[in-house]
Amino acid sequence: MKKLLFALSVIFAATALNAQTTIEKGPKISFSKEVHDYGNIKYDGDPNCSFEFTNTGDEPLIISNAKGSCGCTVPEWPKEPIAPGAKGTIKVKYDTKRSGPINKSVTISSNAVNEPEKVIRIKGEVGPAPESGVPVNNSGAPTNN
Repeated sequence: MKKLLFALSVIFAATALNAQTTIEKGPKISFSKEVHDYGNIKYDGDPNCSFEFTNTGDEPLIISNAKGSCGCTVPEWPKEPIAPGAKGTIKVKYDTKRSGPINKSVTISSNAVNEPEKVIRIKGEVGPAPESGVPVNNSGAPTNN
């Protein structure tokens, strides 16, 4: 019985080791960062950030789509294939004319074998809108002086 258990253990260990050393062929996407933190940003401040990635695979990487979680988050991505070992950038523009917290995502669709759908995030806080300088009454409507 002990010999049978030992033999099964050896077979299991060899199978697990072989599975771990299998190298997947194809394009792979690897980001230098997956979250961009704007921190505290002024109302109507610089809305742009970028995410650099590398094709760590052995075939060209093609990004077919990048979609923001809402209309206030607009991504721009390279349309040409990214060669193995080459870098690319996904630019994201957030509408900073919206006061309050930022917690949005961009879903990237590609032919990457490691992550065909990858989610990157933006976060931060947009400060209050500046005062317009127009006096208002108690109801919030402009007054006529």
